Amino acid sequence: MNIRLSVLVLLSLVLLPSASGAQIVSDQNRREALRNYRAGQEFLAGEQFEKAVDVFRKAIEYDPLMALAHYGLGQSYMALKRYASAIAAFKGCREAYEKLAGLALSDTVTANQQREDEILELRDAIRFYQSTIVKTASPDKTRYIVQLESRLRSLETVRQRNVDPSKPPAEVSLALGSAYFRNGDLTDAEREWKVAIATNPKFGEAHNNLAALFAMTGRRQQAEDSVRQAEKSGYQVNPRLKSDIRAMPKEPS
Repeated sequence: MNIRLSVLVLLSLVLLPSASGAQIVSDQNRREALRNYRAGQEFLAGEQFEKAVDVFRKAIEYDPLMALAHYGLGQSYMALKRYASAIAAFKGCREAYEKLAGLALSDTVTANQQREDEILELRDAIRFYQSTIVKTASPDKTRYIVQLESRLRSLETVRQRNVDPSKPPAEVSLALGSAYFRNGDLTDAEREWKVAIATNPKFGEAHNNLAALFAMTGRRQQAEDSVRQAEKSGYQVNPRLKSDIRAMPKEPS
């Protein structure tokens, strides 16, 4: 992945607490965080998940507010089936975004710089994954690209409106819900997927996941409603899921 000097030449900042409690890292720490983050993306794309975990964690040590590194760490743990660790990583991602949102209230210039950096990194990551998917195509990789593209669209919308997001991205809640689901925590998974939809009502994958969960727990009407919302959002629901929902007994009125 190409390293852009324009991203590396950031504002020269010292490590000081802001009014929100967020920490702004030094220029050198930011460079090291970016270097490790990009290495993590390459390891993740190459399905070298243990190595990805190591460098994503190093990126976070250098810059605790690098939300994408937290997110990549969570995805790596998911691939390793270490779901409790994935839950912790996605929670860390959410906390980073919340701190950045607080930072935006006290330091708009730095918050905007963080957003622009994330946009550039997302574009690079999407291009990188698209170039490797032909070699090692997998449903997980395709799903990851879709989530990155969704986050990129959200950030670009924020930029166009010249406002800062007030909530963590819906993609984080989706990923956290999936980690809870894989860990067997269905109540927590349902809550997080509903949070994703509250953040982005047109998030088809979250509606789809809720449809599957509702079907698993015998709630046919809610499952059917979620399928309709998913398809209305443009998400292609698996025909098998729809068939299974139709075969469920009707709930008492």
